Formats: sequence, C-alpha cells, structure tokens
Amino acid sequence: MDFKYSEEAEAFRQEFRAWLDANPPGHGSTDDQIGEFMDAGSAGWRRHLGWHRKMHSGGWVGITWPKAYGGRGAKLEQSIVFGEELARVKAPTLVNGLGIALVGPTLMHWATEEQKKRYLPRILSAEEIWCQGYSEPNAGSDVAALQTRAVEDGDDFIVNGQKVWTSGAHHADMCILLARTDPAAPKHKGISYLLVDMHTPGVTVKPLVQITGDRGFNEVFFEDVRVPRKNLVGEKNQGWQVAVTTLAFERSSIGSGSARDTLTAVRELAALARQIPRNGGTAWDDGSVRQQIASFACQAAALRYTNLRQLTRRLKGLPPGPEGSGAKLVVSDLILGTAKFAMELLGPFSQFEQDAPFALDGGKWSYRMLGSRMMTIAGGTSEIQRNIIGERVLGLPKG
Repeated sequence: MDFKYSEEAEAFRQEFRAWLDANPPGHGSTDDQIGEFMDAGSAGWRRHLGWHRKMHSGGWVGITWPKAYGGRGAKLEQSIVFGEELARVKAPTLVNGLGIALVGPTLMHWATEEQKKRYLPRILSAEEIWCQGYSEPNAGSDVAALQTRAVEDGDDFIVNGQKVWTSGAHHADMCILLARTDPAAPKHKGISYLLVDMHTPGVTVKPLVQITGDRGFNEVFFEDVRVPRKNLVGEKNQGWQVAVTTLAFERSSIGSGSARDTLTAVRELAALARQIPRNGGTAWDDGSVRQQIASFACQAAALRYTNLRQLTRRLKGLPPGPEGSGAKLVVSDLILGTAKFAMELLGPFSQFEQDAPFALDGGKWSYRMLGSRMMTIAGGTSEIQRNIIGERVLGLPKG
C-alpha cells in the first residue's frame, strides 16, 4: 500500500507552503484553533476575520470550489494536503466555514444562476457570514420535526418560529432556514429551504453562554419576518432534499477536518505529561500514563488511515462509504477522552482557567475539557451516529 501523495498534490503543497511562509498567521490565544461552535470574543473575531481576508486575497479560500465560482478547482487530494499545511502552522480557522463547506456547495447544486451569482462570491470573501437554521427547541435530533412556519404572502414568505444552537448567528448576515410551508403534509414533506437576511426586521438573536464562557451558540427568533420568494432554494415543499444535501456536506467536513487535530492533540498531551512533576520525575515516567497516551495515538492513527481509505474510494470515483459516520464518532470520543485524561494528569492544576496565572500549558486543557462534550452533539449526536452505523452499515435490527 502506497501512502504517498501524487506529484501534483505535492507540487500544490509546495506552492501553498511557500505562501504560508511568506504570510505567517501568527498566534493569538493559547488555543487558537477556535471553531464556529466557540467564540473568541470581539478581539478573536477580528483576528480570524483578518486571517480570512488575507487567505482570500491570496486565492486560498474555497479551494475546491470550481474556478467559475471563485475557487481553485482543487482536486480532492490537494484539499487534504491543504488541510495538513494549515494544521502544520496552526493557522486560525476561517470565519465563514459553514458558508464555505456547507452553504456554497449546496447552492451550487440546487440554486438558480441568479442566486449563485448573488451569494457565492460574498461567501468566499466573508462579506456575508452564514449560519444554519435547522435545530429547534422541541425537535431534538429529529430535524424533520421542525415547527417554524413560512406562509406565502404575495412575493414573500412570512416566517414565524424559533431556532436554537445556531452557531455564529450573532455574527451572521444570512441564514439557511428550514421552515414548514405545508403543515398538512407528512413530516419530511411540506418543508422549504429559504435564504434569510439576518438583518430583516423581526429577527432576534440571543446568545447561549456556554460553560467555557464562550457565546458561539444562539437562539434565533423569527416574528413576522418577510423573506422574498426569490430566496427559495429548490421547489416549495421539497426543501428536505436540499437540506439532506447540506447535512451530507456537514458530516464529511466534521469527520475529516477534525481527524488531523486529534493527532496534534495526542502529541500535545504527551508534551503535557513531560511537564507535570510526579514522584521525583514527571508523569511521563509512569508506564500507565505512556500506555494510555499510546492508546490515544493508536486511535488517532487508525482514524487517519480510515480517512485515507475514504479518500481512496473517492479518488476512484466511488461514492462515500460508511467511514464518514465512523470518523465523526471516533473524533468525538477521542477529543473527549484526551481532554478527560489531561484533567487526571493535571490534578489540582486542572482547576485553573485558560490563561490564568500558574496554569500549565496556558490552561488550555481545562478549556478543552469544558468544550469537548460539544463534539458529541454537534453535527449529529454520538447516539445518532451509532444508530446509523448499526442499522445502515452493520444491518442490525432497530432497538
């Protein structure tokens, strides 16, 4: 088995590496790999926005998008190399990740030419930040149980309802919104996919403060919000098909992107063990500690090779296999497991908050621990992923 990348991919790596060397991202907070589920505050947001704009000016945003829509038309293998190079320099995340990974590809597939010309360029440049209006308070993990209504009124839809856990809504200019346009239709029918301007009168965003102190999640209320009918994507009452397309992009982006981070986290965990005094030496001198970290390293390596297997399938022109759900589940468990073990190693030092005086490693492990449960919920709960694997991959009977 050959794990080497093609010459074309390596040439792409060298081109991007040269650009990164000439445009180093610099480093801000102790844990600067902040995502859309967390919020770095106004200073952090400006930093990430600035990095996004620098990347965009260099032509490095949305590299897999077709050139006709402002991308580079990069191949799948090149996109993997691209992610590896960003991880190498510990670059900040871009501010419009949801727009780039989910909204843009969905619009390319379903939107009208007018909609594509209107929205796609502004996604790449971050002129318009996007959020996702799917989850609702009473729907749980069943997106199709949504109750937000959209009633036609002339050339508009009038939207009333509530969404919750809406990542980045406090920064967002636009929202992909699922709303029920035919209440009498079966659950997965009668749903429409709308593009909503978040600055429209009647839209209210309220932050949900997390245990980390971050405000990345939000509640969003819609009260008689007018949405032009031209903002309907796909057919009226057929929005579930469009929504599933978005969900497919979401699953793959979470599983593959976070896999690289787990290897980095395991290395950092090993470095932490070498810092912690224990019995006249360090925690690393304890064989049981090394064994547990080695177990995490094996899981991270297995995850990497599973993703390479998925990559091989796609390079051969085959459809994505079950690896996506498996990778997402393993990533979630591994992030949680490394954070919990770091708390055990730190002992009393685990109580120090991020950037607190005397905190080891800048206190980033306590921050990660508090935020690690998020990954077991976001993008489909771990319980849902296990159901998918059991029923659709292994063919087990429903419980």
